[in-house]
Amino acid sequence: MNVEHIFKTNFENYPKGDWIIDVLHDFLGSGIFNSDGELWKVQRKTASFEFSKRSLRNFVMETVQQEIQNRLLPLLQIASETNKTVDLQDIFERFAFDNVCMIAFNHDPSCLVFDSSCNLSSSPFAFAFERAANLSAERFRYALPFLWKIKKLFNLGSETILRQSISTVHDFAMNIITSRKSSNKENMQDTDLLSRFIVSTNNDNSNKNSDEFLRDIIVSFILAGRDTTSSALAWFFWLLSSKPQVEQKIIRELKSIRTQFQKGPFEMFDYEEMREMQYLHAAVTEVLRLYPPVALDARVCMEDDVMPDGTVVKKGCFVTYNAYAMGRLVGIWGRDCSSFVPERWLDEKGMFRAESPYRFPAFHGGPRMCLGKEMAYIQMKSIVACVVERFDIDVLGKDKCPDHLLSLTMRMKGGLPVRVREKKINGQD
Repeated sequence: MNVEHIFKTNFENYPKGDWIIDVLHDFLGSGIFNSDGELWKVQRKTASFEFSKRSLRNFVMETVQQEIQNRLLPLLQIASETNKTVDLQDIFERFAFDNVCMIAFNHDPSCLVFDSSCNLSSSPFAFAFERAANLSAERFRYALPFLWKIKKLFNLGSETILRQSISTVHDFAMNIITSRKSSNKENMQDTDLLSRFIVSTNNDNSNKNSDEFLRDIIVSFILAGRDTTSSALAWFFWLLSSKPQVEQKIIRELKSIRTQFQKGPFEMFDYEEMREMQYLHAAVTEVLRLYPPVALDARVCMEDDVMPDGTVVKKGCFVTYNAYAMGRLVGIWGRDCSSFVPERWLDEKGMFRAESPYRFPAFHGGPRMCLGKEMAYIQMKSIVACVVERFDIDVLGKDKCPDHLLSLTMRMKGGLPVRVREKKINGQD
């Protein structure tokens, strides 16, 4: 009830606030995830309209499938043949970065490109982006909040590296925006998000049409698309490694869907077929309950308020909710709240049953509900379906829960080292 009060009932009283916006402004500017009030509303309205279009969903499906077929599966195949240990979290982060850059810019940074020895390529833009995100998050953890401002003023230490990283990210984004706006204006294809925002704002004389506005909103979407799905997928395969019965149920469901839609072995699933994956959807959602990529979030109270449970909140106070802790509360999820049980999301007919976003806030709720929720599920379900059908993922050290690395999202410290084995189909390798 308290979360619903913050997210929805008294939404206007709980913005992000100046302090949070100030900490992230160098990196995210005034993008949709780092703004309040009218500036946020304008961006949200434009983004909501674009995300509702079927053509964008089809573009997402196409880019996800191409990345899976051309890079992810061949990479895992080589890892299987060479018995090489690979970091699955790093692979998923690279996959997500390639994917979201295609969706945002229609630009391929080729982070998941690899050689015959399974060595992955490097991308200066991707490296700078990750470093900028991590160093921006570190600003929140200073014992004295003003220290990072002093370091920034004198260009010292981590602030020097952050400045350089942000410059690389912003220059890259601005070059693409400038090039896109100056070429083929009359026949611009509104497939990727950048083109869609340019088309939707090219008759607007306000700052909504500025290159900086476009840069900020696209950088924000890249951040959201890269770190969230990759984090969830890493935790998914760690949990799955100790739950073979869950994996077998997923495989049986996939076989049933192939039979139902008369699809050949290993043929990619389309959007309508993925909608039939009720158990897989439940399994992914259960991972998000236990390991929400955005583990906690904060708001500032603008005027004195009283929470539904009677807690008095004074003007200027920060209010933080912890989605990670909420997923482990007996009062919300029952005595098995710490267990990985996809069945809790299914009704008696085996159909997925959604929960209130205030009980399950992995995608937030109310006016700031995540716009990319459907895209995130498309990406995660596509990857899981393809990988579990083809490979056994042997997680090294699976009996010990990986340490948490809290940046702007919750990742695994040290990655997820695995060995990959190709499954035998009908007695054949």
